[in-house]
Amino acid sequence: MKKSKLKTKYKIIGLLLLFVIGFGSAFFLFKERNFEDKNPSHVTKEDVSSPPLEEPKREEYHLTLGMIGDALYHTGTYKDGLKSDGTYNYDHQLDDIRPLVKDYDLAYYNQETVLGGKELGLSSYPCFNSPQEVGDAFVKAGFNLVSLANNHTLDKGTKAILNSVAYWRNQTSVMTAGSYDSESDRNRVHIGEKNGITYAFLAYTYGTNGIPVPKGKEYVVNLFSKEQAKKDIEAVRDKVDVVLVAMHWGVEYTHTPTNEQRDWAQFLSGLGVDVIIGSHPHVIQPIEFIDDTLVIYSLGNFISGQEDLMKKIGLIASVDIHKVVEDGKSTITLDQVKGDLLYTYHRGHKGYRVIPFYKLTNKELLDDVTKVKTQYEAILNKTNHPKIKIGTLGLAS
Repeated sequence: MKKSKLKTKYKIIGLLLLFVIGFGSAFFLFKERNFEDKNPSHVTKEDVSSPPLEEPKREEYHLTLGMIGDALYHTGTYKDGLKSDGTYNYDHQLDDIRPLVKDYDLAYYNQETVLGGKELGLSSYPCFNSPQEVGDAFVKAGFNLVSLANNHTLDKGTKAILNSVAYWRNQTSVMTAGSYDSESDRNRVHIGEKNGITYAFLAYTYGTNGIPVPKGKEYVVNLFSKEQAKKDIEAVRDKVDVVLVAMHWGVEYTHTPTNEQRDWAQFLSGLGVDVIIGSHPHVIQPIEFIDDTLVIYSLGNFISGQEDLMKKIGLIASVDIHKVVEDGKSTITLDQVKGDLLYTYHRGHKGYRVIPFYKLTNKELLDDVTKVKTQYEAILNKTNHPKIKIGTLGLAS
């Protein structure tokens, strides 16, 4: 009987211990849960919204391209640079346009007459050869894209071309196109970069005034063919942001592009060319867009010894090139196409200089400046491009 009571006593004590242990565990669990609810470091994902995602990275790049036409050095034009000591200098001819050129990232012109140098004998029409000091003046003025493909490239034969190419190769700030001294150099991918935008520059001519291209040396001048242009452009199109093509084409002394010019422009646009820069007519022709391709059919003469008013007026045109990179995709857009007229002034085959129309007076032009500007606005705007008002460059009035 005593033993039974003892067992009962132990059972009661055990139950009490279990109750105390159970109550204590419940109390501490409650306290722990309550602590977690008040401690931000323990808040679960379900308790707050997710942090905002980062905005896609967007990069923007920009450059300006300025363009003038033909540097066509007749006798009076190149003799104008002769100094009393027998040297040549042409800086004065470009003094008035230098302020327009200096701010362009890329500045283009067409060197119509081959820079074969004095050693081959300087000459004028019909077979030109010009002093290399002409190139010095243009480089000093800020030009860094030069077309060497035109109908006068072969005027003085292969030797003049080799002299020209060697001269331009020493101008390290300049990229040329259209004439080379070897097949390997012609086929090499020539790529430039400015302000984060890469570009390729190509140049072609319709012909060489009947002078045959030396067999086996077709690289000395780029004759245009759709097959060759397609091959050249496809070789660079995926490697650069922008493709620029200089075209020597059309019919001289007409303000209207030919059907062939329009056909070739459409073809080049279809290959993804961004800007087509035209020369050869020696007078200004319209500007238009074909899809996303800017087409300048002819910039006219920049400087020459030609006398007719239409041949003494050229165009300086510019375009802004924008590149946007977003989500790894690059987009190129062209806008702000602008222009101003240029006039080659001289008296008595001396004192040649190129004057922008915003600085020109009726006395220098021997005509009404405002009337001529209006006439040329009409020529430029015979296209689908939004109207270009002459005198819209940075310094123009």
